[in-house]
Amino acid sequence: MIRKQKIIQRAIAANVIDSNLTAVGIMDFDSLKTTVDDAYAAFPSNFFHTFAVKANALVQVLKALKEYGMGAEVASPGELLIALQAGYSSEQIIFDSPAKTLDDLHTCIKNDISLNIDNLQELARIDKLMSEYPESKSIIGFRINPQIGGGKISSTSTATATSKFGYALADGNNRQELINIYKQRPWLKSLHTHTGSQGCELELMARGVKAITELAEEINDSIGHQQIERLDIGGGLPVNFSSEEVTPTFKEYADVLEAAVPLIFTGKYQVKTEFGRAIAAKNGVIITRVEYTKNSGGRHIATTHAGAQILTRTAFLPKSWPLRVSGFSADGIEKTPENSEVVTTDVAGPCCFAGDLICVNQQLPELAPNDYVLVHDTGGYYFSNHFDYNSLPRVGVYAVSGNDDNLQFECIRRADTIEDVLNKM
Repeated sequence: MIRKQKIIQRAIAANVIDSNLTAVGIMDFDSLKTTVDDAYAAFPSNFFHTFAVKANALVQVLKALKEYGMGAEVASPGELLIALQAGYSSEQIIFDSPAKTLDDLHTCIKNDISLNIDNLQELARIDKLMSEYPESKSIIGFRINPQIGGGKISSTSTATATSKFGYALADGNNRQELINIYKQRPWLKSLHTHTGSQGCELELMARGVKAITELAEEINDSIGHQQIERLDIGGGLPVNFSSEEVTPTFKEYADVLEAAVPLIFTGKYQVKTEFGRAIAAKNGVIITRVEYTKNSGGRHIATTHAGAQILTRTAFLPKSWPLRVSGFSADGIEKTPENSEVVTTDVAGPCCFAGDLICVNQQLPELAPNDYVLVHDTGGYYFSNHFDYNSLPRVGVYAVSGNDDNLQFECIRRADTIEDVLNKM
């Protein structure tokens, strides 16, 4: 029996899911630590790994990741606040939003929080702030769009010719203009790119890293000394959602990078990563109860309490973000073809629109009311999304830790129930 099966059985036995809390996200902190250890083991000591907070913006998860040795990459003021609440210090955070306000920039530079510049208008704001805070210890650099193409999912491709992100390196005379910008500003000490994401090949990601490494060398040579000390190579390592296998691995990515850009493995530069999905996804699951089942047009439909409100990407873009599901009986026994009839099934969520479906037209062991559905690989960008939990009174999040025979659950997010609110009125 794999660990996930033991987790759901223990969750059912411990009444983690009840009449009020009918869907839960569970983060396996032991497995999360193993994943972070794997990332550090794959790269040399000049690499420092930060976690993309948007992938799982829960304070208790971030506290654990900080303990495991990761920094925090934030892309909004809200994420910055959450990272600070989790105990991250200024030097452990980098701010990457493409829409930083003047107040955001002031906060970063005044408090020594590192940041990446998206465009020349932002640079003009930072020029003024750096004259006000010349002793700031913020490590500042440009986000570069190497304009080398996209992957299989257009909405997560960030290095296309017209991407909304970063400074377009191949347009016009931009390359030389950027060199001149760095020459005039000795406080610019970093370069950043985020070339890959889900649907991108490792080789494409490596090409983006190679582009900023060559640019850093060109800028440093032009200046006459090593002004650029840090290369921020982003995250975006794809996740395999089709099986339990972890592929690609951090080691596989490191090997591709070393073959394409050996210089970054020599220690000449500090190299920073921003992995998110690859750290969190496979260490979290969603468990939800089947409320009703019916048949319609020859299709078996199982209605659950997990849908577009927590599985947003899959509900709105099912072809790009398919998820695996497993069924369990009310007492936690996995439903398999050996113990249940296999039928053509849609697993639906609770939201009132037709696209609120976890999976469609799948051959699954037949589900019944009070069964449970486990949705795999949802530790990133699902139950930790930015919806207000007070609008989701039946959704909670638990941390699980311990060995398989002594699993311990801790509630880390649970909103008031309707009864709680009524009783306060």
